[in-house]
This record gives sequence, C-alpha cells and structure tokens, in this order.
Amino acid sequence: MTGILIKTAEQIVKINKAGNILGEVYHLLRAYIKPGMTTAQVDAFVDRYIKKHNASPTFKSVPGYRHATCISINNEVVHGIPSKKKIIQRGDIVCVDGGATLDGYIGDSTQTFVMPGASEEAKQLVDVTKKCLELGIAECVIGNTIGDIGAAVQAHAESFGYGVVRDYYGHGTGIELHEDPSIPHYGEKGTGLILKEGMVVAIEPMINQGSYDCKTLRDGWTVVTVDGKLSCQWEHTVAITKDGPKVLTGRP
Repeated sequence: MTGILIKTAEQIVKINKAGNILGEVYHLLRAYIKPGMTTAQVDAFVDRYIKKHNASPTFKSVPGYRHATCISINNEVVHGIPSKKKIIQRGDIVCVDGGATLDGYIGDSTQTFVMPGASEEAKQLVDVTKKCLELGIAECVIGNTIGDIGAAVQAHAESFGYGVVRDYYGHGTGIELHEDPSIPHYGEKGTGLILKEGMVVAIEPMINQGSYDCKTLRDGWTVVTVDGKLSCQWEHTVAITKDGPKVLTGRP
C-alpha cells in the first residue's frame, strides 16, 4: 500500500481511459469465452487487446506474476493462474480479473462470465454478486464511510445466505495498483474512514455460496473456498466526485 492518493480531475480522466480498455475487452470476451477453451487462451486474448491499445497489462508488474489476468473458476475465489491445462467446461462460472496501465494510470476490474449449462444456483450467485458491487458503488459518495460500502454489500449477500469473503479487500487504486485505503466488503454503517472527493477505489466483492472461509493452494496464488462451494467476484474502479460515484472501468 502507498497511502491515500487524492486524484485531480485530470488524473481521473487518465484513469478512466485506462479503465475503458478493460471495459471494452470484457465486452468482447462475452462472445469469445466458450467451453473447451483454456484459461491461457483467455489470458492471451486480454493481453493482446491491452497491448494493441498502447497500454500494458498491470498484473505483469506484480513481482512473481507473469500473466495479464487472474482467472478463477467455480470454487476459486481469486488469483487463479491462467493455464494451458485448465479447460473451461459447460456450466462453469469464470471470473476474469485484469488491470490495464495507460500512460502511467491504472484501471482494475473483474467480470464474471456464465457458461452455457450453468445451474440456476450458480446464475443467482453471479447476479447477487453483481448487485453487491452496484450497491457498494452507490455508497461511494463524499461524506460516506468505508463502513457504509461494506454494510451495503454484506446486507445484500447475507440476505441470500451467502458468505462475504473476509480475507481480501477492495483498495485505493489508479496510480499504483494497490493504494490505501483498504475497503472491506463487510462492516457497519457510519464506521471507518470518511470518503473524500478525488479518492479512486476498487470495489470488488467476493461472495461465496457457503462459508466465507478461504484457503490458498500450493501454487501460492490460487484461493479457493474451504467448503468447495462456488465463489464469484465483480469489480470496478470508481472515482468519488462531487457529482457522485463515477465508474472508470466501463466501456467508453
């Protein structure tokens, strides 16, 4: 973490340009990802797109990591490593987490893709998690607190009996991939740091079908649910502005 870096309006525009690259590549992935494809192919698609648009894959700047994305499937919570050996199957839910750096500014975003044949339970988890993201973003208002974001996410997820992951948080972003403050996706309204104009944050709820408990596999990266049940993540980079929350990682 680097401390809280308040961004100028000009910097937010630049972060938005980086984020738009992700928004567009995720749009294209909706037609591209299919059962039978490897997660390495998906990663290569994102890598090529980012570079084609004069940006660089942010995650490749993380020490020890060599990929443009993390791709987590089904019971994988976060940080799944793309592989030529990992084949996407019918019925899978596939979370693709990526970052794009353009002219020194960073967009960070995750979308989840539902493969044909997915169960109604899996689809519901994906929909609820996306709604959790939207509710968290809606709390990104000047004068609100970090606890307001977490409380909104937690209340919605737990109303469906889901677990909100405790081990991984949202965070500041935009100039460094991970900046302060940390933003839990659970908490109490009115508690924690007060949100200020110019803050840019990644809101990224990770919601488990069962227990919120997780564990890391031997590869040192991939995090899975302890009970083997499904997990889902959605994420946007969001600016806190005088006009309310501004999503910076949508399509241009």
